[in-house]
Amino acid sequence: MLDVQRKELKYLVDISEMTRLKRALGQIMIKDIHNGVNGYRVRSLYFDTLGDSDFEEKVDGYDKRQKIRMRIYDNAEIIKLELKAKESDMQRKYSLLLSRKEAENMMHADYGFLLERPEKIAHSIYIKLMTNCYRPKCIVEYDRLAFLKDTNDTRVTFDMNLRASESNLNLLDENLILYPVCSLGEITMEVKYNSFLFSYIKQMINRTDKSQISNSKYCRARKISKKGRF
Repeated sequence: MLDVQRKELKYLVDISEMTRLKRALGQIMIKDIHNGVNGYRVRSLYFDTLGDSDFEEKVDGYDKRQKIRMRIYDNAEIIKLELKAKESDMQRKYSLLLSRKEAENMMHADYGFLLERPEKIAHSIYIKLMTNCYRPKCIVEYDRLAFLKDTNDTRVTFDMNLRASESNLNLLDENLILYPVCSLGEITMEVKYNSFLFSYIKQMINRTDKSQISNSKYCRARKISKKGRF
Protein backbone atom coordinates (compact mmCIF):
# COMPACT_ATOMS: atom_id res chain seq x y z
CA MET A 1 0.00 0.00 0.00
CA LEU A 2 1.17 3.51 -0.81
CA ASP A 3 0.15 6.48 1.36
CA VAL A 4 1.18 9.88 -0.01
CA GLN A 5 0.32 13.30 1.39
CA ARG A 6 1.31 16.49 -0.41
CA LYS A 7 0.19 19.80 -1.83
CA GLU A 8 -1.07 20.02 -5.39
CA LEU A 9 -1.27 23.14 -7.56
CA LYS A 10 -2.75 23.29 -11.08
CA TYR A 11 -2.17 25.77 -13.90
CA LEU A 12 -3.42 26.03 -17.46
CA VAL A 13 -0.57 26.56 -19.94
CA ASP A 14 -0.21 26.58 -23.71
CA ILE A 15 2.21 24.67 -25.93
CA SER A 16 4.83 27.43 -26.06
CA GLU A 17 4.89 27.72 -22.25
CA MET A 18 5.15 23.96 -21.86
CA THR A 19 8.04 23.86 -24.33
CA ARG A 20 9.92 26.55 -22.40
CA LEU A 21 9.24 24.92 -19.05
CA LYS A 22 10.23 21.45 -20.27
CA ARG A 23 13.59 22.82 -21.32
CA ALA A 24 14.13 24.62 -18.01
CA LEU A 25 12.87 21.81 -15.77
CA GLY A 26 15.06 19.33 -17.64
CA GLN A 27 18.07 21.17 -16.23
CA ILE A 28 17.08 20.86 -12.57
CA MET A 29 14.78 17.83 -12.36
CA ILE A 30 14.85 14.23 -13.54
CA LYS A 31 12.69 13.25 -16.49
CA ASP A 32 10.33 10.37 -15.77
CA ILE A 33 11.78 7.27 -17.42
CA HIS A 34 8.37 6.54 -18.96
CA ASN A 35 8.11 9.90 -20.73
CA GLY A 36 9.35 8.82 -24.11
CA VAL A 37 8.91 11.45 -26.82
CA ASN A 38 5.26 12.33 -26.33
CA GLY A 39 4.69 11.28 -22.74
CA TYR A 40 2.92 8.20 -21.38
CA ARG A 41 -0.75 7.30 -21.23
CA VAL A 42 -2.72 7.59 -18.01
CA ARG A 43 -6.18 6.01 -17.93
CA SER A 44 -8.53 6.05 -14.93
CA LEU A 45 -11.95 4.59 -14.20
CA TYR A 46 -13.82 6.79 -11.74
CA PHE A 47 -16.44 5.53 -9.33
CA ASP A 48 -19.26 7.64 -7.93
CA THR A 49 -22.48 7.20 -6.00
CA LEU A 50 -25.85 6.62 -7.65
CA GLY A 51 -26.54 10.33 -7.15
CA ASP A 52 -23.02 11.36 -8.26
CA SER A 53 -22.21 12.97 -4.91
CA ASP A 54 -18.46 13.18 -5.59
CA PHE A 55 -19.17 15.04 -8.83
CA GLU A 56 -21.64 17.39 -7.13
CA GLU A 57 -19.33 18.15 -4.21
CA LYS A 58 -16.56 19.13 -6.62
CA VAL A 59 -18.85 21.33 -8.72
CA ASP A 60 -20.30 22.95 -5.60
CA GLY A 61 -16.80 23.75 -4.34
CA TYR A 62 -16.66 21.64 -1.19
CA ASP A 63 -13.28 22.17 0.46
CA LYS A 64 -13.16 18.63 1.87
CA ARG A 65 -13.96 15.76 -0.47
CA GLN A 66 -12.85 12.33 -1.71
CA LYS A 67 -12.80 10.36 -4.94
CA ILE A 68 -12.19 6.74 -5.84
CA ARG A 69 -10.59 5.61 -9.08
CA MET A 70 -8.80 2.67 -10.66
CA ARG A 71 -5.76 3.59 -12.76
CA ILE A 72 -3.48 2.03 -15.37
CA TYR A 73 -0.64 3.29 -17.53
CA ASP A 74 0.63 2.47 -21.03
CA ASN A 75 0.87 -1.30 -20.89
CA ALA A 76 -1.66 -1.94 -18.09
CA GLU A 77 0.85 -4.11 -16.23
CA ILE A 78 0.30 -2.00 -13.12
CA ILE A 79 -3.29 -1.54 -11.93
CA LYS A 80 -3.95 0.72 -8.95
CA LEU A 81 -7.01 1.34 -6.84
CA GLU A 82 -6.77 4.83 -5.36
CA LEU A 83 -8.65 6.77 -2.73
CA LYS A 84 -7.79 10.44 -3.02
CA ALA A 85 -8.83 12.78 -0.23
CA LYS A 86 -8.60 16.56 -0.47
CA GLU A 87 -8.77 19.14 2.30
CA SER A 88 -7.96 22.71 1.30
CA ASP A 89 -4.74 22.58 -0.78
CA MET A 90 -3.55 19.29 0.79
CA GLN A 91 -4.01 15.97 -0.98
CA ARG A 92 -3.71 12.51 0.53
CA LYS A 93 -3.69 9.48 -1.73
CA TYR A 94 -3.92 5.83 -0.73
CA SER A 95 -3.01 3.30 -3.43
CA LEU A 96 -3.46 -0.47 -3.64
CA LEU A 97 -2.01 -2.67 -6.38
CA LEU A 98 -4.67 -4.91 -7.92
CA SER A 99 -4.52 -8.10 -9.92
CA ARG A 100 -6.31 -8.22 -13.26
CA LYS A 101 -9.06 -10.36 -11.71
CA GLU A 102 -9.55 -7.85 -8.90
CA ALA A 103 -9.73 -5.05 -11.47
CA GLU A 104 -12.39 -6.94 -13.40
CA ASN A 105 -14.35 -7.38 -10.18
CA MET A 106 -14.18 -3.64 -9.56
CA MET A 107 -15.52 -2.93 -13.05
CA HIS A 108 -18.52 -5.15 -12.27
CA ALA A 109 -19.11 -3.43 -8.90
CA ASP A 110 -18.09 -6.63 -7.11
CA TYR A 111 -16.04 -5.26 -4.21
CA GLY A 112 -16.05 -8.24 -1.84
CA PHE A 113 -12.40 -9.12 -2.53
CA LEU A 114 -11.37 -5.96 -0.67
CA LEU A 115 -12.39 -7.61 2.61
CA GLU A 116 -9.91 -10.40 1.90
CA ARG A 117 -7.02 -7.96 1.50
CA PRO A 118 -4.73 -7.46 4.53
CA GLU A 119 -4.55 -3.65 4.18
CA LYS A 120 -6.82 -1.64 6.49
CA ILE A 121 -7.41 0.93 3.73
CA ALA A 122 -8.89 -1.84 1.55
CA HIS A 123 -11.56 -2.42 4.19
CA SER A 124 -12.20 1.32 4.48
CA ILE A 125 -12.62 1.63 0.72
CA TYR A 126 -15.00 -1.34 0.74
CA ILE A 127 -17.19 0.28 3.39
CA LYS A 128 -17.28 3.55 1.46
CA LEU A 129 -18.12 1.82 -1.82
CA MET A 130 -20.91 -0.31 -0.35
CA THR A 131 -22.41 2.18 2.09
CA ASN A 132 -22.76 4.88 -0.57
CA CYS A 133 -23.62 2.58 -3.51
CA TYR A 134 -20.60 3.46 -5.67
CA ARG A 135 -20.60 2.33 -9.29
CA PRO A 136 -18.21 2.81 -12.25
CA LYS A 137 -19.15 6.07 -13.99
CA CYS A 138 -16.52 7.37 -16.39
CA ILE A 139 -13.15 6.60 -17.97
CA VAL A 140 -10.67 9.47 -18.28
CA GLU A 141 -7.50 9.23 -20.37
CA TYR A 142 -4.70 11.67 -21.20
CA ASP A 143 -1.02 11.87 -22.09
CA ARG A 144 1.43 12.96 -19.39
CA LEU A 145 4.99 14.28 -19.32
CA ALA A 146 6.55 14.23 -15.85
CA PHE A 147 9.60 15.70 -14.12
CA LEU A 148 10.72 14.46 -10.70
CA LYS A 149 12.83 15.48 -7.73
CA ASP A 150 13.19 13.07 -4.81
CA THR A 151 13.52 15.82 -2.24
CA ASN A 152 10.04 16.69 -0.89
CA ASP A 153 8.61 14.20 -3.39
CA THR A 154 8.33 17.03 -5.92
CA ARG A 155 6.67 16.37 -9.29
CA VAL A 156 5.81 18.67 -12.16
CA THR A 157 3.55 17.11 -14.78
CA PHE A 158 2.01 18.25 -18.07
CA ASP A 159 -1.28 16.58 -18.98
CA MET A 160 -2.70 16.94 -22.49
CA ASN A 161 -5.13 15.43 -25.01
CA LEU A 162 -7.81 14.81 -22.40
CA ARG A 163 -10.39 12.29 -23.62
CA ALA A 164 -13.11 10.18 -22.02
CA SER A 165 -15.88 7.60 -22.23
CA GLU A 166 -19.13 7.35 -20.29
CA SER A 167 -20.43 4.34 -22.21
CA ASN A 168 -17.70 1.70 -22.39
CA LEU A 169 -16.30 1.43 -18.86
CA ASN A 170 -13.85 -1.40 -19.51
CA LEU A 171 -10.62 0.10 -18.21
CA LEU A 172 -8.57 -2.69 -19.82
CA ASP A 173 -10.08 -2.42 -23.32
CA GLU A 174 -7.26 -1.52 -25.73
CA ASN A 175 -9.82 -0.65 -28.43
CA LEU A 176 -11.74 1.78 -26.25
CA ILE A 177 -13.39 4.58 -28.21
CA LEU A 178 -12.97 7.94 -26.48
CA TYR A 179 -14.32 11.42 -27.19
CA PRO A 180 -12.16 14.56 -26.85
CA VAL A 181 -12.77 16.66 -23.77
CA CYS A 182 -10.46 19.60 -24.49
CA SER A 183 -8.74 21.29 -27.40
CA LEU A 184 -5.39 19.95 -28.63
CA GLY A 185 -3.58 23.04 -27.37
CA GLU A 186 -4.89 22.85 -23.81
CA ILE A 187 -2.35 21.62 -21.26
CA THR A 188 -2.72 21.29 -17.50
CA MET A 189 0.46 21.68 -15.49
CA GLU A 190 0.35 20.15 -12.01
CA VAL A 191 2.92 20.90 -9.32
CA LYS A 192 2.98 18.45 -6.41
CA TYR A 193 5.23 18.57 -3.36
CA ASN A 194 5.54 17.89 0.36
CA SER A 195 5.99 20.63 2.99
CA PHE A 196 7.46 23.34 0.75
CA LEU A 197 8.35 24.00 -2.88
CA PHE A 198 11.96 24.85 -3.63
CA SER A 199 12.28 28.55 -4.42
CA TYR A 200 14.07 28.01 -7.74
CA ILE A 201 11.26 25.71 -8.95
CA LYS A 202 8.63 28.11 -7.64
CA GLN A 203 10.24 31.05 -9.45
CA MET A 204 10.35 29.07 -12.66
CA ILE A 205 6.67 28.14 -12.35
CA ASN A 206 5.68 31.72 -11.51
CA ARG A 207 7.13 32.93 -14.79
CA THR A 208 4.21 31.31 -16.59
CA ASP A 209 2.13 34.31 -15.46
CA LYS A 210 -0.87 32.03 -15.03
CA SER A 211 -3.33 31.84 -12.18
CA GLN A 212 -4.04 28.65 -10.31
CA ILE A 213 -7.08 26.74 -11.51
CA SER A 214 -9.36 24.04 -10.18
CA ASN A 215 -9.42 21.62 -13.09
CA SER A 216 -11.19 18.33 -12.40
CA LYS A 217 -10.56 15.89 -15.23
CA TYR A 218 -13.35 13.66 -13.93
CA CYS A 219 -15.95 16.43 -13.88
CA ARG A 220 -14.96 17.72 -17.30
CA ALA A 221 -15.05 14.21 -18.72
CA ARG A 222 -18.70 13.86 -17.74
CA LYS A 223 -19.75 16.68 -20.04
CA ILE A 224 -22.32 14.49 -21.83
CA SER A 225 -24.28 13.02 -18.92
CA LYS A 226 -23.81 16.17 -16.83
CA LYS A 227 -24.26 18.74 -19.56
CA GLY A 228 -24.57 22.21 -18.08
CA ARG A 229 -23.23 21.23 -14.66
CA PHE A 230 -19.52 21.80 -15.32
